[in-house]
Amino acid sequence: MDTKRKIMKFEKAVLRCSVAAALAALSGTVSASGFALIEQNASGLGNAYAGGAASAEDASTIFFNPAGMSRLSGKQVVVAAHVITPSAQFSNTASTTPDPIYGFVAAPVGGDAGSTAVVPSAYFMWTINPELSAGVGLGAPFGLKTEYDANWMGRFHAIKSEIKTININPSVAYKVNDSVSIGAGVNWQRIEATLTKAVNYAAFGAAGGTEGSNNLEGSDSTWGYNLGALFNVNPNTTVGVAYRSAMNYKISGTAAYYGRTAGLDGLIAGGNVLLNQQIGDSSFTADIELPATFSLALKYQPNAQWDILADATQTEWSSIQSLDLYRSSGIASGLSLESVPFKWRDTWRVGVGANHHYNEKWTARVGVAYDQTPTSDTYRIARVPDSDRTWLSLGAQCKTGKGAAFDFSYAHLFMKDAALNMNGPPALLPAQVTGRGALIGNYSNQVDILSVQYTRSF
Repeated sequence: MDTKRKIMKFEKAVLRCSVAAALAALSGTVSASGFALIEQNASGLGNAYAGGAASAEDASTIFFNPAGMSRLSGKQVVVAAHVITPSAQFSNTASTTPDPIYGFVAAPVGGDAGSTAVVPSAYFMWTINPELSAGVGLGAPFGLKTEYDANWMGRFHAIKSEIKTININPSVAYKVNDSVSIGAGVNWQRIEATLTKAVNYAAFGAAGGTEGSNNLEGSDSTWGYNLGALFNVNPNTTVGVAYRSAMNYKISGTAAYYGRTAGLDGLIAGGNVLLNQQIGDSSFTADIELPATFSLALKYQPNAQWDILADATQTEWSSIQSLDLYRSSGIASGLSLESVPFKWRDTWRVGVGANHHYNEKWTARVGVAYDQTPTSDTYRIARVPDSDRTWLSLGAQCKTGKGAAFDFSYAHLFMKDAALNMNGPPALLPAQVTGRGALIGNYSNQVDILSVQYTRSF
């Protein structure tokens, strides 16, 4: 009896800690294309997330396909942590400083814009009756963090860019019959964003090459949904389809400028509308639609030892054509604070993987995937120096008995070199190039991911 109580206390402690960690950490890096985070479990990472909408291996199916809960039984808790280490090395080819009349000199390149982050996720599901199951998931579907040295040559374009999200996803699944299951979930999602860069105050009339900094911080929360279905084509083959809706945000926050000269401060306080629009402190708003996704997946079991997995997922990144920020207070209210053209396009991610069940205790995993970038050489920006990537993943699961299992997975993402040409239209206005300088070069990118997961069924 004492042993049973200790196990129950341990399970409750793990769940509490995972929820607290997720709420504290949100997210802060990027590994899938754009700034999506597909790292929602460790069991799927070992297969490069191939077949995610069809595998229904544990409670993390709540994110990938809620219908998968109908293939589980009893109650189950899943807790996972993902250590994501991206690298984004900028190599200069033809960058320039702001116009020489402003007195700025060449600066260091800026080093590696990537940084390590830990992204948690957690799930709990239970079988209500033989046909109906319910559960809740907690994770971070989107995240980004790039940060350059404060004095790098592209500092007038970008220094720090950070997007954090948290998603709470209650879901239900219904087993229609032995061949068909359906599922649905509601998503409450919150976003927090921080953007910083250096500001060339000399371009606005300050003498002597004066520069300062700009900090934008905003947040919002919104609602969405996800749907899924599983079909047993035959005893060895399962097909899964899943859809996650777009998330529409109206971000509100504050724009703060630091290091202005007394003369500029006086003009701003005196009601100069143009300077208030360009470098005045105020609140702002920005509308952004984070993309919907659709997945089609396959799980084929030729025998008791092998699972063959495959999937194709479309992400509707074309929902982001530009980021338009508008001032919402002061005498410049309603005027543009900044507009960044993205011109992103819809992307596809395709993957294949396999599991080999050595025995009742050990399972080995492998997977490979190809993930398109939504951006192009014309519109790539320093804040999101994204490129096409190829995933290579390995993993293993160890069942320790009494319904417990541990997953360990590793993935390396090979990314194509990415050109950056922030040197004028259409990416930048001529005046922006004059005040910020041209940023021209190439990125050498890669990502490493290490994940661990604890699963407990009871």
